[in-house]
Amino acid sequence: MNSKIWLSSPHMGGHELDFVNEAFSTNWIAPLGPNVTGFEDDLKTFLNEDSYVAAVSAGTAALHLALILSDVGPGDEVICQSKTFSASANPIVYQGATPVFVDSERDTWNMCPIQLERAIKDRISKGKTPKAIIAVHLYGMPYKKEEIHAIAKTYNIPVVEDSAEALGSSYKGQKCGTFGEFSILSFNGNKIITTSGGGALVCSTKEEKEKAVFLATQAKDKAVAYVHSHIGYNYRMSNVLAGIGRGQMMILQDHVNKRRANFNFYVSKLNQIKEIEFLQEPEGFYSNRWLTCILLDNKKDQEGVRLFLEKDKYRNTSIMETNAPATGF
Repeated sequence: MNSKIWLSSPHMGGHELDFVNEAFSTNWIAPLGPNVTGFEDDLKTFLNEDSYVAAVSAGTAALHLALILSDVGPGDEVICQSKTFSASANPIVYQGATPVFVDSERDTWNMCPIQLERAIKDRISKGKTPKAIIAVHLYGMPYKKEEIHAIAKTYNIPVVEDSAEALGSSYKGQKCGTFGEFSILSFNGNKIITTSGGGALVCSTKEEKEKAVFLATQAKDKAVAYVHSHIGYNYRMSNVLAGIGRGQMMILQDHVNKRRANFNFYVSKLNQIKEIEFLQEPEGFYSNRWLTCILLDNKKDQEGVRLFLEKDKYRNTSIMETNAPATGF
């Protein structure tokens, strides 16, 4: 029987247990600890030495903190990409704000700069200047950074970069996760690297990170008694899970290389089918190819492929070679 290709299953490198066992042997089981600090430092080194990283419980938590630090509150509007996972939009509602969805462009499938500026002008004409822009690197493909950020600068609107799917991707040599006033990463079980569950908020200043960490640890004031002058959240990452992340960082580029090899494999096997179109990298764009996705000519074709795969549930070896990659599209 053919084995099923699981979509973006986690892959361990072998060193994760070293860090986890160390956490157990030193009794650093509670949140915080040397693995959390070490994981933040690993991410900082990988991304940019000028960035400041706070490891948290999920990418969604990081995005929520980014909106809080951007002073988004009840009655505000935040622009968000329409083609994205719901977690990109949910934190907007957490803050009592309203998402304004902007559609995608064809080159990267990310937020369309033309539609973005149109949406901003429309909201300003109605007396509602958006408080922030959440721009997403969908499937690991960078968004059009220069165009999006130029528009944001023109209207003085901060960009929160949703890089949940794009760790290891870059635009003109600049790593995704370093574009926005705030950027977020995800280490959910299906991401390019995983901590089982977890995320990170990337800040531009030390002060922003310190405020994020304060809010993420229940916002307890520096006092002997339990005094809380702000609303806080239980958002910090576990020291045990951070140990998994430290081991995963050692093989991040290997994971990116394998995902990109998967993409090339599927292109080599399917590019002769004229009804299929692959998402190509524009010049200057480097995608981690977190997922390999295709466009089909029409909805009938899309539904037909879905039903075929759902019925069979296994790889069709007449199409895929038996040594096909472990991650499907």
